[in-house]
Amino acid sequence: MRLAGRAEDAAALRDAWYLRQAGSDPGPAGTIFGAWRQLAGEPPVATPDRLRKILDQLGLHWDVEALAALCEHIDDLARSGRPAPFAAAAIAARVVAMRPDAELLAWWLADLVLAQSLRWPRPLPLLMAQAFGPSFRAEAGGGKRIRPAERDFERAVCVAFVQAAAEACRLADELSRRAAKLLAVAPKLRAKGAGEAIFLLLNEDAVSGSLTTKNLSRFAARRLFERLQQLDAVRELSGRPTFRLFGL
Repeated sequence: MRLAGRAEDAAALRDAWYLRQAGSDPGPAGTIFGAWRQLAGEPPVATPDRLRKILDQLGLHWDVEALAALCEHIDDLARSGRPAPFAAAAIAARVVAMRPDAELLAWWLADLVLAQSLRWPRPLPLLMAQAFGPSFRAEAGGGKRIRPAERDFERAVCVAFVQAAAEACRLADELSRRAAKLLAVAPKLRAKGAGEAIFLLLNEDAVSGSLTTKNLSRFAARRLFERLQQLDAVRELSGRPTFRLFGL
């Protein structure tokens, strides 16, 4: 969000996405957040149609020929056998060289190409999470941020990848322990629709405290989340007494 010139933090992104009505516009912040959800939700494949949708979400517009050429370049990188961090750096540099105002897309594609090169089934927003981190701060020049295609960018990508992977592994370990605890208390839950709520908690970053499903009323959901809090199986993420959000 900082790269997009916006001020939303993680809490604001959760509100924009999880408190909206089904099918409604999540607003500018939620739309950008949705682009990264889409990145992590599909295989690391770039097609002109997919990139056109992402560009719309990022508020950018390219002509069809440029998108086709970009997808062809991504395919060439996949066949080149270049080490994954260098392939990711190359696509980011290519995008910024073509469109200096498209750095958001550059990082989106860097993580896609990284996953593609490593043959992962799904990408992770690893490099994007490091874009303002110490790896991309120049040692000279007052700590100026190193942007794609600038000097030492490839080296910075390699270091950022290591740091991001370590942070992701720590987060995965923490979430797996919390998920195991949630599953352990599941047999103690009596609410008819508890299974649906648990499925969402295990698959989403957050779930609205006013969740309603076919088998779970809003009142029943509130009672269920309160019970899960008592069992220390979920956390309330918003810090508010109303419009609450729950997650691992």
